[in-house]
Amino acid sequence: MAGVIKKFFVASMFMWMAPVAILYAFNHNLLPGSANLSPYSMTLVSGFLAVISVNVVIAFYIYMAMKEPSDKHEPDPAFLAEAKASVNQSTSQAEAGVNQSTSQAEDSSHSLKKKE
Repeated sequence: MAGVIKKFFVASMFMWMAPVAILYAFNHNLLPGSANLSPYSMTLVSGFLAVISVNVVIAFYIYMAMKEPSDKHEPDPAFLAEAKASVNQSTSQAEAGVNQSTSQAEDSSHSLKKKE
């Protein structure tokens, strides 16, 4: 669990730091060739690269999550038991609702036949 939180924290920090660093570098002419760009072009290029950097960090985070072994994580048995009970309860309530609505429909059809 601590490893997951650590990876999430690191990815979140890079998602914040990478675009800010790119925008800072462009605005202070730290990248070669950025001084030759017009202000409009510099804004477009720096914004585009900042967005791309966030997407790269997200892709890297997804890759790291997919690379984790799935057998390493075992679900909590108490949680599983509670979830199964909840599903069974909602299923039985849904079946009871269907049976009740079916019996009501049959009763109304019988009363219509009696009126005729």
